[in-house]
Formats: sequence, C-alpha cells, structure tokens
Amino acid sequence: MTGTSLDRAAVKQLALAVAAGAAASVAAIALTATSAWLISRASQRPPVLSLTIAVVAVQAFALTRSVFRYVERLVSHDAALRVLATMRVTAYRHLERLAPAGLPAFRSGDLVSRLVADVDGIADRWLRVLLPYATAAVAGAGTVCFVALLLPSAALVLAVSLVVAAVVAPWAAGIAARQAERRIAPRRGELTVASLDLLRGCAELVAFGAAEAGLDRAAAADRALGQAEGRSALGRGIAASVTALAAGASVWASLVLGVPAVRSGALPGVALAVLVLTPLAAHEVFAALAPAAQQLPRIRESAARVQAVLRQPDPVREPASPLPPPAPPYDLLIEGLSARWDAAGPDVLSGIDLSVPAGRRVAIVGPSGAGKTTLAMVLLRFLDPSAGRVTVAGTDITSLDGDTVRRIIGLCAQDAHVFDTTLGENLRLARREATDEQVSSALGRAGLLAWVEGLPAGLDTDVGEHGVRLSGGQRQRLSLARVLLADFPVLVLDEPTEHLDEQTADALTADLLTATEGRTILLITHRGAGLDQVDEVVRIEAGRLAGFQSSGGPAQ
Repeated sequence: MTGTSLDRAAVKQLALAVAAGAAASVAAIALTATSAWLISRASQRPPVLSLTIAVVAVQAFALTRSVFRYVERLVSHDAALRVLATMRVTAYRHLERLAPAGLPAFRSGDLVSRLVADVDGIADRWLRVLLPYATAAVAGAGTVCFVALLLPSAALVLAVSLVVAAVVAPWAAGIAARQAERRIAPRRGELTVASLDLLRGCAELVAFGAAEAGLDRAAAADRALGQAEGRSALGRGIAASVTALAAGASVWASLVLGVPAVRSGALPGVALAVLVLTPLAAHEVFAALAPAAQQLPRIRESAARVQAVLRQPDPVREPASPLPPPAPPYDLLIEGLSARWDAAGPDVLSGIDLSVPAGRRVAIVGPSGAGKTTLAMVLLRFLDPSAGRVTVAGTDITSLDGDTVRRIIGLCAQDAHVFDTTLGENLRLARREATDEQVSSALGRAGLLAWVEGLPAGLDTDVGEHGVRLSGGQRQRLSLARVLLADFPVLVLDEPTEHLDEQTADALTADLLTATEGRTILLITHRGAGLDQVDEVVRIEAGRLAGFQSSGGPAQ
C-alpha cells in the first residue's frame, strides 16, 4: 500500500464487510416487514399454526441481523485499523527520510496533527463513507425490488425518497457547511501548534509577561476550530432534517397509494402494514449516509495535507544498489562540495575542499550561519550535495546507504535529543547490546561515571522530558557518552558546548577531545576553546573556505 490507496487484502476485507453489512441491513428491513405482516395477520385471529412460519422468520431475522452486524463491525474495523497502521508506517518512513533536513518545511505541531488526526480522517473514507454507501446501495436496491412486488407505484416513491436521503440531503448540508468542513483539518493543526507552543514556551511566556498573549492565541485557535465544527454541525442538522422529511414523505405516500390499492383488491389488506412500515426500516439504513457524505470535504482536505508530507522531496536520494561498507582506514576527502537546503534556493556551501586523513583532528570555525552545520548534515548523509563529492575510505558517500555512512561517521550535536526515560536507556540507544562494562567505560570517558554511581537509582534514574532533570553540561556529557558507546571511527562534534557557560564549555571541550583521542574528529565551533588540541583549524565564512592554520600556528 502506498500513499492513501488500498492493497488487495484490505479490498477483500472491505468487500466482506460490505457483504456482511448489507446482509445485516436486509435482515433488519426483513424483520420490520415480517413483524408488520405478523401483527396485521394476527389481528384477524387466524389459527395459530398459520402464524408459525412468520414467528420463526421474525426470530431468524433478529438473530441474523445481530450476527451479520457483529461480523460487519469486526471485519470493517479490522480492515480500517490495518489500513490506518499501514498509512502511519508509510508516513513515518517518509518522515524518517525527510529528517532532519526536510522537517523544517512543516511546523512540528501541525505535523503531529497531519500524522494523527488527518491520517485518522483518511481512514474514515472507507469505514465511514464507502462502507455505509455500499451497504445502503445493496439493501436499498433489494428493498425497492421487494416493495415493487407489492405495489410498483410505492416502490417508485420509495426509490425517490432514498435518493433524496443519499444524495439531496448531503448536497443541502454541503451548501451550509462545505467550507467549514474543509477548514476543520487545518484549524485543528493550528490549535495543535498553538497548544504545543504554549506548553513548550511556558517558562519564557511567564518570565516575559506574555502568558496571556499565548493563552489568547490558543483560545483564538480553539474558537476558530469551534466555529468550523459548529458550521459542520449545522450542516449535519440540515441533512438529518431532509432525511427525516424524506422518510416521512415515503411513509405517507405509501399509505396514500396503499389504501386505494387495498380497496381495489390490488393489494392484500395484511400487506398494507408491510407497505407502510418497510420504508421506515429502509430509511434507518440510509440515515447514516448524509453525515458520511458530509465528511468528504474534510477527508479530502486531510488527504491533501498528508499527501503534502508524502510528496515532499527527499533531501537525500538513496542509491538503488548501495555499495558495501568500505574498509578502514577511513580517510575523509571533500572535493568541490556545494550544498543547499532548498532545491530552488542558493547554495549554503560552495566549493569546499578539505582532506582529513584517518586519525586527524580538524576544527571547523566560523560565525553562525557560515554553513558549518550544513557541512555536518552532508557528511552524515542527511543532505545531498548540489555539487562536488565527499568520499570516505575512497568511496563516494552518495553510493552508500545512509545507515552505512552513519555507522562510520557519528554526530555529537548541540541539540542532541535526550529521551524521557532512564539514563541507561538513553545510553543504550547507541548500542542495545552494550554490556555494563562498556556503558561504564563510556560514562567514565565522558566524565559522568562518578556522578551516576552517586545517584540512588544509578542508570535507572529518570532524566525527565528533554532531560529536564539534568544540567546543560550533564546533557551534553550524556550525549558524548552515547556517541562514545557507539564507537564511531569518524566523529563530528557540532557546537557541542553551545548554551553552556564558558568554564563548563572549556572543561567539556577538553574532555571531549581527550575522550576521542585516536579518532578522526571534526570539531565544528565558533569558540576558541580546544583549538590548541587539534591538528588543523579550517575557517568557513559565507559558505566558503576562508583560511587554514595549523594548531597554534598563523593563519595561511
């Protein structure tokens, strides 16, 4: 299954659900018709044995209706949940390819809304729209044919009333609420964005006295969503009214047509109750169609929002036939490298040439926005070069699978995510099979072992959401320990001391370089700390190389 389409197994399940639903609906209509005949015939006080077949039929239809309704619910929901799970996996896999370079195209809160509420909405296309309409079509056609056997003119009236319930009622509702239905999905995304911003920025909003403004923004988004849903509810009310009027009209028309038919002998007297009550049972089946059809604009909008994510071009094109991992030593060579974040935008990096032999430590310095992080994204295969190439051990990294590259080149970033779990789980993210000794060794080299051993729960200590229970230095050292545990031959340290005070930053930089002794290191920084411990300093300005210097030597 790709995008929002159905695979063959899901189609078969939905077809079975339609068959079961149609059987349940036909049984319900037959139950009403048979009961009407039984009551009407019983009023004539015939011999009891003459009613036996009708009594058994009522019991059979009642049991059949329940059994088929259960089967329909079971199969349809199983199919819908399978479709939903497949769609979510498809979306998440695409997000994995987009991350991290392609994600800034979407706001995080809106992206969550697209992948939760909007994907749910797409699944409703089959469960809440296609299934009811297909079931009603089968049951309605069968009912009209049955009524036609009794009185053709009444069958024609019933057919017209069912068309009104299935087509005219949703159309009337759509006039009142079509725009509102289309706006519900994006309005829900805006509310999610406002809510997440309010929660994440709570401390800053309170500190700067802007909490009321943040609450007002969330309240405005909530009001906009409420107004759209209110208009949608108005449409549903109109649809329900039209459907009820159609049902009532069909009952009265059947009565008006049936009484003269009984008087003329064209219709048996006991069949009049069947003729009048059967439309009510048929319209019960059709009552769900107007609300179902009214969801179509919302579903289309949800589908468009999800497709906008799925159509987002991958920032990295994986090779059709990846080469095997190269063997060490992992010499790194950058030749004429240019890169851009937006395919239609300007290059952020331009004409970078750099050679980093295995085991060499190179600092890449420059002001913020110079392109240093962009270089890191290219090296990690999170972003494709727009020109030039990067080779590791003589192999172009674009000919390697991204995961293969990231098993050779690791990243210790300034904003490395700390998960809301224990210290041990955060560490073993790098290597699930790591032994306690390996974990302790990584903690020791990162300067955290003594602190962890002093905690009452040790590695089982919860760090809180985003590592809120850790200091800035501890979070960065935890990220370093995770990288050390992964044992990458080549390591990119991207502003590892950002947001730390000078003393803590200097100490952490020294520990970083000491702990990674013997590895190939690219230290990306705009600080001067630790530059005396590297072999070479490369300066980047405005996306271009601006100079080289040996450690402690003059600029060239």
